[in-house]
Amino acid sequence: MLNVDTHLLLYAVTGALRPREARLLSANRWSVSAIVLWEIAKLAQLGRIAVDLEDPDVVRVLARVHVWPITREIAHASTQLDVRGDPADEIIAATSLVHKVPLLTRDRTLLRSKLVPLAR
Repeated sequence: MLNVDTHLLLYAVTGALRPREARLLSANRWSVSAIVLWEIAKLAQLGRIAVDLEDPDVVRVLARVHVWPITREIAHASTQLDVRGDPADEIIAATSLVHKVPLLTRDRTLLRSKLVPLAR
């Protein structure tokens, strides 16, 4: 299983994956932190993306994705990371850390972490 960050999920939905990302995603089950769904909704509301959570194609993709809830353990782990960034990204990274699920991301800040398990 992979934990997919917001942008990678959007790239997957819109067909903008890099070959390595496509290979990793095709070989693993996908999961996301619950905050990823919120980020997508907010980005759409702000007009920064054209992806709609009600779009049938998006609904179909998300139906196959495991959604991790934000728990007390994840909230705490987000404050213990060795990198700082966007609070939502910290929750996403902490989700990987707590559940020991590799994170698939392009985020340079998160890629510098020595604590967060990263998809290779």
